Amino acid sequence: MSMKFIKRIPTADEILDQIPLPKYIKTIKEKRDRNIRDIFENKDDRFILIIGPCSADNEDSVCEYIEKLAVVQEKVKDSILIIPRIYTNKPRTTGEGYKGMAHQPDPSKQPDLVEGIIAIRKMHLKSLCEFHMPAADEMLYPENYSYLSDVLGYIAIGARSVENQQHRLAVSGVDIPVGMKNPTSGDLSVMLNSIIASQQGHTFKYSGWEVETTGNPLTHGILRGAVDPYGRNIPNYHYEDLIRITKEYEKLQLLNASIIVDTNHANSMKCYSEQPRIAREVLMSRKYDDLLKKMIKGLMIESYLEEGRQGVGENIYGKSITDACLGWESTEKLIYYIAENL
Repeated sequence: MSMKFIKRIPTADEILDQIPLPKYIKTIKEKRDRNIRDIFENKDDRFILIIGPCSADNEDSVCEYIEKLAVVQEKVKDSILIIPRIYTNKPRTTGEGYKGMAHQPDPSKQPDLVEGIIAIRKMHLKSLCEFHMPAADEMLYPENYSYLSDVLGYIAIGARSVENQQHRLAVSGVDIPVGMKNPTSGDLSVMLNSIIASQQGHTFKYSGWEVETTGNPLTHGILRGAVDPYGRNIPNYHYEDLIRITKEYEKLQLLNASIIVDTNHANSMKCYSEQPRIAREVLMSRKYDDLLKKMIKGLMIESYLEEGRQGVGENIYGKSITDACLGWESTEKLIYYIAENL
């Protein structure tokens, strides 16, 4: 076996005992979870914004960003529910580059997965305790969910993971909303099949156990655009795309049929500054069609303290070291615009 065993990873129970969720925060989170659930179940007509850095690389700057979000959330609470992005795992197409805080709690140092697990739990917990906003994270590694299961408010399954059997099965045992992105190919049947699979119960192996799940009725779709065989980006947020997709989705008669539109990635042609324009277009499309207004529950936006991106080691506080993001000034303006134009 060409594999070196470095050290044992603590179990989720060991980490949760070491870094517990305070009881008073558990009550606050349960209330916030109900609020998010009510939107997906059409009991609350507020709009969801899943917004924050492409990857959470630094606890101080991420929490400073979320502190700013919390102030804005209070001002727009009647029309928008904000879920901050704390993405602690970063998928890499070629396997090269920064893989997120779960791998490297300090991007300038070597990977340390035990310290990474501790760091991501502490960051999620700090955000929840200080700002009372359960965050979103990407389930890049299904077993990592067990280390964060009591603190997360939302989960996304990425475009490269959505076809994976283990991801679909794991999502069927999650009790918060999970967004399944369309794959990079743009094949919508893959996204829809992943929702069908995740809304069913399954028996499978997870964390050394045989487990049985009951299905997740809050599983839904995320549109992030596609890439054609020649590497060209193909958006899927335009009115015609949304009409076609929602009608296909509706035919399946799935529980809580919902769509989140990702304003970055292939939808923005990887141009982060296009995100406000895309958000405006999606809002306009919702006004033209009742099915779109019902089914499009929110937007996913990549944003940080400073606009753009930097390389690892440049050390510009609050600037993304992965995909480029909107800066805070543009973000704040965009949130108020959305609140006024729903």
